[in-house]
Amino acid sequence: MAMADGDERGPHPVEPPGPDELPRLDSLREKVEYMVEKTFPGQKISGRVFAELVRDRGGSLSHSYFSNILAGKVTQPSEDILKALGLGFGVDWRFFKEESEVVDDVVAGLQFLAKRRTGEISGLAGRGLDDDGLPPELLRFALSLLEDAAREKSGPEGQSGGNDSAANHRPAGPAA
Repeated sequence: MAMADGDERGPHPVEPPGPDELPRLDSLREKVEYMVEKTFPGQKISGRVFAELVRDRGGSLSHSYFSNILAGKVTQPSEDILKALGLGFGVDWRFFKEESEVVDDVVAGLQFLAKRRTGEISGLAGRGLDDDGLPPELLRFALSLLEDAAREKSGPEGQSGGNDSAANHRPAGPAA
């Protein structure tokens, strides 16, 4: 059965995630594309440049293999390749594993850094941190406070919020 032009069936367009939503990154290609976009914003990174970056950081990845990942031709790379990707992007290599538990942590950290770069976050003091830094839950909480504050600022005629403002939110747990 023929279909009229414009009436073709196929995937429906998906809206990009909103500022409060974490992007859905299922495939290796999606994860690598996301990391390229966030690590090198506005830049076109060739396979050769990325392979050289990995090599400079002590890893090994061929430029053609990286290009094949971006083309979606590689879906089941070895652990060594995943570790090389982690070195190149400066993130935990497990981010690139299938069904990784660290994807949300890495994405939350990148969102935090982006807000720091744009000036939405001017400083952060952490007490009692270990070598792993801020836990992802705390990063998400900090981001939610910033988003609440931004919404409050853009309220009607610059009026400040009421009792539900970001300044009145406190993390669960023992008082500091």
